[in-house]
Amino acid sequence: MTRHLPQLLTLFNVLSGCIAVVFAVLNELHLAAIFVIIGIFFDFFDGLAARALNAQSELGIQLDSLADMITCGLVPGIIMFQLLGMSQTGGWNINDFNPALREGPLGWDSILPFAGFLITLASAYRLARFNIDEDQVTSFIGLPTPANALLIISFPLILLYQGNDALNELILNPWFLLAVTLLSSFLLNARIPLFALKFKTWSFKDNALRYTFIVVSLVFLMTMKFLAVAAIVVLYILSSLIYKPGVKVDQGTAD
Repeated sequence: MTRHLPQLLTLFNVLSGCIAVVFAVLNELHLAAIFVIIGIFFDFFDGLAARALNAQSELGIQLDSLADMITCGLVPGIIMFQLLGMSQTGGWNINDFNPALREGPLGWDSILPFAGFLITLASAYRLARFNIDEDQVTSFIGLPTPANALLIISFPLILLYQGNDALNELILNPWFLLAVTLLSSFLLNARIPLFALKFKTWSFKDNALRYTFIVVSLVFLMTMKFLAVAAIVVLYILSSLIYKPGVKVDQGTAD
């Protein structure tokens, strides 16, 4: 029975992603963000449980990527779709599925939001490639989909709970949102080796980079709140470029 625990945790990730989709469509982006975070929590622990129980399987690998496609691929795409719609109408209409689509005939204002789904397309390509890539065994190549999802969901949280006028104006600038969309889509599939937060031992010597990254990230979160997420992603990429990890992640590890 215990050998099915990792797959059960992965299915909870699927459920969390489905709930997040509903809230994202309703433009309740803060609730969508919460369920994305819950899904990523299950995504982390299903891999941990699989290794602890020696229950890794090909089915688990495929199921894990399908779950991530919903939680960390589809939901961020819908959230960016909504944010791009808000950037065209100049405000937040709660419980309204992208107000830009409701105003007048089809035009730039109503077409632009669909660019957000480039994130979904890039995530799908990355997850499919990850499943067949034999090079990723101790590190990732390209930004993992959960990290990218956290970056995207941080923007509505900043708007709701932290944003000042300058931040709000920046986040709801369509050119800024397009730049983030293109950059995140590129990073998902860039051939950049990034270290994985996996601990084979607990010694500081073997995990100095990981421990340092976690401590600095916690400091960022305590001092910068939701704005820290973007800073942590930048720190993650820069640390990896300096550290230059090898390219190999255990199969079955959540991407």
